[in-house]
Amino acid sequence: MNRLTRRHILAASLAAPLIPGAARAQAWAPTRPVRFVVPFPPGGATDVVARVLGERLQDRLGQPVTVENRTGAGGNLGVENVVRSAPDGLTILMGTTGTLTINPHLYSNMAFNPATDLAPIAMAFATDHVLIVHPSVPAQTAQEFIALLRARPNALSYGSGGSGSSTHLVPELFKLVARVEMQHVPYRGSAPALNDTVAGTVQVMLDQLPSALGMIQGGRVRALAVTGPRRSSLLPDVPTLAEIGLPEAQATSWGAVMAPAGTPAPIVDRYNSALREILADATVQQRLAAAGADAVFSTPADLAATMRAESEKWSRVIREARITVN
Repeated sequence: MNRLTRRHILAASLAAPLIPGAARAQAWAPTRPVRFVVPFPPGGATDVVARVLGERLQDRLGQPVTVENRTGAGGNLGVENVVRSAPDGLTILMGTTGTLTINPHLYSNMAFNPATDLAPIAMAFATDHVLIVHPSVPAQTAQEFIALLRARPNALSYGSGGSGSSTHLVPELFKLVARVEMQHVPYRGSAPALNDTVAGTVQVMLDQLPSALGMIQGGRVRALAVTGPRRSSLLPDVPTLAEIGLPEAQATSWGAVMAPAGTPAPIVDRYNSALREILADATVQQRLAAAGADAVFSTPADLAATMRAESEKWSRVIREARITVN
């Protein structure tokens, strides 16, 4: 199964030369303010990262960059707004794992295809998920947890932020790879799912690390493993799923900057070059880290390849787990 590894992305960003067309791309500049569409509500990691990048982009582009939150349909409404915008560089999107590679396999009536109706610009951030359990669960390690699930199929329930969300798909990937069974309890958002995990109403969650960290540090839940390619500096004593023998369960949530399909190469190159400089800045990296995200970068071609690999992976999970959305 193909999987995204942050190490590969970071290596590519360090090794990649400046885009050959970057010098000529500097001739392009927007003549009006830029809309930076975020398909989720304000306050989440995707929104925070977009606002940090937008602030720096406007310094380089010479025009205001306004973050516009367009929510609904699992992020599809915001993406569709960008797809239907003119490919003139004045509208860009902060896409995510879900909107770009999961939703196309969940929603049968989508009016667009991210792979063909959007132009990749650059990867922007990534964040891990963490396997957490309520303290009442009699498992101190991930290995003990897996043994418990195998001995008692469906005895435990896991909460998610809703059917089709990353906090639903990542546990389903874990279940497939570990060959275990748990009951899924969907919530209207990750926050209430986490609250009920802390309360013991559900016993398990594979939440994004930033939102779960405070509960872990406060001893309200127990962290058993992280899903990224290496241990998190925030939880250095918590192993990765690969370390416990489940490398195929690795999963990373990420965000990437996109434009409408047909956006001219000089415009894509200008944005890519600007984002490379922005994401390499230590202050920007610190601001993203405060939101629980790691700054990452890619060329447009590498981002397109990542989208294809991730789409293949999540398509398999959705198919094999028989996941549907209402």
